[in-house]
Amino acid sequence: MVHVIATRDEYLAAVEKIAAGHGPIAIDAERASGFRYSQRAYLIQIFRRGAGTFLFDPPPIGDFSELNAAIEDEEWILHAASQDLTCLREIGLNPKRIYDTELGARLAGLPRVGLGTVVEDLLGIHLAKEHSAADWSTRPLPQAWLVYAALDVELLVDLREKMGELLEADGKTFIADQEFDSVAKRDFTIVRVEPWRRLSGLASIRGQRGLAVARELWEARDAYAREIDTAPGRLVPDAALTAAAKALPATKRDLSAIKEFTGRASRSQLDRWWAAIERGMATTDLPATRAPGESIPAPRIWSDRNPEADKRLKAARASLTELSEFFHIPLENLLTPDTLRRVAWAPPAEITVESISAALAELGARPWQVDATAQKIVVAFVEASQTIEQGDEPAS
Repeated sequence: MVHVIATRDEYLAAVEKIAAGHGPIAIDAERASGFRYSQRAYLIQIFRRGAGTFLFDPPPIGDFSELNAAIEDEEWILHAASQDLTCLREIGLNPKRIYDTELGARLAGLPRVGLGTVVEDLLGIHLAKEHSAADWSTRPLPQAWLVYAALDVELLVDLREKMGELLEADGKTFIADQEFDSVAKRDFTIVRVEPWRRLSGLASIRGQRGLAVARELWEARDAYAREIDTAPGRLVPDAALTAAAKALPATKRDLSAIKEFTGRASRSQLDRWWAAIERGMATTDLPATRAPGESIPAPRIWSDRNPEADKRLKAARASLTELSEFFHIPLENLLTPDTLRRVAWAPPAEITVESISAALAELGARPWQVDATAQKIVVAFVEASQTIEQGDEPAS
């Protein structure tokens, strides 16, 4: 029977055992995404050779600083670290060095990078993943879920060793080291100026008044979801909010009559939603039709807005696509699409390897990415500019 550690005394005893183990720390976190508003960890799993497997219940334990002090100088192995680091840091667990097996699988050029498939491909072990989308805030947690959670970390050390051999054979160890270091230092907390603009279907709403109503509805739902710690979409889905913002109902009864206005809180909290609509209809603080701070437009309209940048982007993207295939590294890992877009939209005044390298580094590209892509980008930009000049010449 898998035991969950849920008291401070048990936790402190486990810290001593983990500290007495040897080798890297395999760690995973389970959240309740899609069920709860917060992204807090509801289960922490740790495995270390010489110590064993430990499952912790974070809410009753609270602060994990003692564990962090015991293992912070060791390598931590995670799969898709970007998904777990924020909730781990929230409880005091913050690694200095990581090994990300999901990112490693991408760099190794594996066709599938989910934990189950990577374990099967490299270790020959079938790892069931049927509980990956479960509500981990459930108490007590079913034994089947706990067995699944324990297996998630018990294989990570073996997987890291196989992954290391694969990357070493491909000459990619130095690339992986830079990528893992970058992830370990990155803050994955998302801060948006106008988060309500993430509302699905917002583009279908016409006019500032409709956007104002959508904003008020989104903010009312967000506040209520935070209050009762429930995922917003489980209360009223995005499609319901956009339907109401498009209809602009004149009365509470009209709102209730909108057939698309659904969700388990759509009628029980009808007064709340109607009050939001009234605020949206009355406000003089109308939102802009475009989100503020959009420094560059979407590439699909570059050909009209900035034809030169459009040619640069397409030429560079084609060149880097060939390079990614040569290295067997996904294009988005070779160089992030946003970095390429930004340097294509506003390149240095003089296009040289040095100037492009500096621009890439300033945008956060790692040294290996700069070394691999700068020359290719320069050639693509120069060829694109020559195409533009030739196109400007009058026909003879």
